[in-house]
Amino acid sequence: MKHGLKIFSLVLTTLLLFACNNEEKVAEKLIRPVKYQEIGYLGGEKIRSFSGTAETDKIINLSFRNTGMITQFDIKLGQKVKRGQLLAKLDNVQSRLAYEQAITQLNSAESQMNTAKLSLNRTRSLFEKGSASLSDFESAKNAYKTAQESFQSAKRGVGIQQDQINYGYIYAPEDGVIASVNSEIDETVSPGQAVATLNAGSDMEITLGIPESVINGVKENMNVDVDFASLPGKEFKASVTEVSPAVDANSATYPVRVRVTNPSEEIKSGMAANVTFDFGKRNGTNTTLVIPANAVGEDSNGRFVFLIETDGDHLKVKKHGVDIGNLTSEGFEVKSGLSAGQKIATAGLQTLLDGQEVKLQ
Repeated sequence: MKHGLKIFSLVLTTLLLFACNNEEKVAEKLIRPVKYQEIGYLGGEKIRSFSGTAETDKIINLSFRNTGMITQFDIKLGQKVKRGQLLAKLDNVQSRLAYEQAITQLNSAESQMNTAKLSLNRTRSLFEKGSASLSDFESAKNAYKTAQESFQSAKRGVGIQQDQINYGYIYAPEDGVIASVNSEIDETVSPGQAVATLNAGSDMEITLGIPESVINGVKENMNVDVDFASLPGKEFKASVTEVSPAVDANSATYPVRVRVTNPSEEIKSGMAANVTFDFGKRNGTNTTLVIPANAVGEDSNGRFVFLIETDGDHLKVKKHGVDIGNLTSEGFEVKSGLSAGQKIATAGLQTLLDGQEVKLQ
């Protein structure tokens, strides 16, 4: 019996080792994605595409201006709403209590004002008859004036507390569609806390980042083409509406916004878009090659780029020396070492290795 158990254990161990070896063999090989650009001529025809994200031109975060628990919440994802429609409200317990206290203060102030007015009238009558002094009359007038001011202050206090109650309601500020919902009924919220997002704009815009090498070619009202991976075979026209004069520190690109001129209901906020710019053929006779500044590295042997070359069914990067010239608005002029149409990596040069397998991004 013991001998049989030993044989069984030996067989089981062998199978486990064999399975582990197979797992190691079928482990998926990680391939480094790289951004790239084809080498072209200085001032030559340039058609460049950049990725962006679609969003409506007016996005409103819906929030209360008061603190409390949500007692009504008629907001659903994708819901179409009309301007002025009640969407949510709070219990407003504290605000209602403060409002009742303000009403009590107003009634008290009104009573004191009426009493002061009666006292003023009586003192005036006595003063006219010579039975009251001028100082008594002036004192009565001042008391009435003070009572009037207290009444007006209490009246304003009631209005303020009424506003606090109104701050516990959310009405749709514009016609639109609910794009996101962040809260639920019976949840306690704070002032300014976004409970939902409303896409209220009628126009669809694309936000994207443009690299330094071509930003000077992007102008307001410039026409561009837009397509979406989720809408194959469909192309849209758009126009540049905003060009940032400063680089975004997070992406190291210049934020640009374009507006779709022939929008469709199929375009949803958040869709990934591909925006194509045609920078035009500015000088067809120029034969000077140019490469982006961020594609050039330097080591002890001099300046280099990483060429992207085909190796059978794979792509690999090759460290390649290059002789560069002046720096232009489009990048470095190339004196020797490269030719038009070659692909070069434009990002991550510090981490790329000579001969490393890559895929285009």
